[in-house]
Amino acid sequence: MIGWQTLFYKEVLRFWKVGFQTVAAPVLTAVLYLLIFGHVLEDHVKVYDRLSYTAFLVPGLVMMSVLQNAFANSSSSLIQSKIMGSLVFVLLTPLSHRAWFAAYVGSSMVRGLVVGLGVFIVTLAFATPQFAAPLWILAFALLGAALLATLGVIAGLWADKFDQMAAFQNFIIVPMTFLSGVFYSVQSLPPFWQGASHLNPFFYMIDGFRYGFFGVSDVSPWLSLGVVGLAWALVSLLALHLLRTGYKIRN
Repeated sequence: MIGWQTLFYKEVLRFWKVGFQTVAAPVLTAVLYLLIFGHVLEDHVKVYDRLSYTAFLVPGLVMMSVLQNAFANSSSSLIQSKIMGSLVFVLLTPLSHRAWFAAYVGSSMVRGLVVGLGVFIVTLAFATPQFAAPLWILAFALLGAALLATLGVIAGLWADKFDQMAAFQNFIIVPMTFLSGVFYSVQSLPPFWQGASHLNPFFYMIDGFRYGFFGVSDVSPWLSLGVVGLAWALVSLLALHLLRTGYKIRN
């Protein structure tokens, strides 16, 4: 293998060799969310007038796991390489900034999708899945993983130490994920908060992904696809620019 494929393979091996931490632990966390919220709210909340709360919750937890782990993979890889000094060995290679982008984003998508699939398989014991529009499920899973993996590249380039990375994740990624409709339908919110939710791009990823399962969503899946696609295009341009200029890695 040559070029970006070698770096991609190296990054996949990096997280897979500690799979108990990078794959199994996030799956367990998602299942705990399902057990706690599902047990407490199952008999009290009905969504879209026909869905049980547990069934509604599963796609949200799957997508949340995809997003958080795609971000964590690329961001942690870059910041660890910068702090430990091993990034210099990648810099010595003749890889272009596009090859870096493809390898880091691609490997992070793999981790996010593997964790999401693991969450989905485990939650089969709690809710019978529906597949109203499987292509929408695939489209939003791929786009969501790509968007958060790209954000992880930007965060990893920007951060100089672990507490900066933790701040980026705890004050931006986690709140936007939890306020995107993972645990509730935005239709249940007051009008002001419904409008505020529509400013959160993570909402469109969750809503579009959930549409693929139930054929029902808070907004049109085409609108969600457009918003998520545009967001990924913008952050990709920024990430490619930072990699091309060597932001905080060459200077």
